[in-house]
Amino acid sequence: MEFLRQFIDIFLHLDKHLFDIVQEYGTLTYLILFLIVFTETGLVIMPLLPGDSLLFAAGAIAANETTGLNVWLIIILLIIAALLGDNLNYFVGKKLGGEIKKRERILFLKREYLEKTEAFYEKHGGSTVIMARFIPIVRTVAPFVAGAGSMNYSKYIIYCIAGALLWVPALTLLGFFFGNMEIVKKNFELVIFGIIGLSILPMVFGYFKSKFAKPTVV
Repeated sequence: MEFLRQFIDIFLHLDKHLFDIVQEYGTLTYLILFLIVFTETGLVIMPLLPGDSLLFAAGAIAANETTGLNVWLIIILLIIAALLGDNLNYFVGKKLGGEIKKRERILFLKREYLEKTEAFYEKHGGSTVIMARFIPIVRTVAPFVAGAGSMNYSKYIIYCIAGALLWVPALTLLGFFFGNMEIVKKNFELVIFGIIGLSILPMVFGYFKSKFAKPTVV
C-alpha cells in the first residue's frame, strides 16, 4: 500500500518531483526523462508509467529558467525515446506473435485480444497507430500488437514517426506555455486528471458506441 501511495503522489505531483530531480541531478534529468518515455513505450509490461503527464510536466519545468533545461532538446530526445521504444515493442511483438497465436494466452496477452486488435487495424488502417499514441496504456500495447499482427514494418514506421512528431511536441509545448501559470500550478492534480480524461475519451466513446450500436441486419 505504501508503494501505491507513493506512486499516486508522484503521479499527481509530477511537477514538484520533477523539479526535485532537476535540482539533484541537473542535466542528467534529460537521461531520466528519456529512459522513462523509452520504458513506457518500449516495454509492454510497463504501461502505467506517466506519459502524457510527464511530457506536460517536462515542458512546465523547462519554462522555469532556474532549471536550465532546454525545451527543444527535451522534445528531440523524447521523440527519439518514443521511436526507439515503439520499435523495440514492435519487434518483440513480431517475435512473440506466433507463440500467442499458437496458445490461448501468454501472460496477460490473450489470442482473442490479438485477433480483435488485428481486425481493428485492418478496419481503421495505420492511423490507429497515431491515435493510440495519445491514449494511456493503449500506446504501450499498440506497437506490440502491430508487430504481433499483420501490419508490415514499412507501413507501421511511417505512422509511428508521425505519431511521435505529434505527441511529444504537442504535450511538451502545452506544458511549456501553460504549466507555469499560477492557476495551473495550484491545480496541477486537476490538470493531470483533465489530460488523462481527454486521453481516454476516445476509448470511452468507442466502448459505448459498440455497446449500444444496433446489430447489423443481414
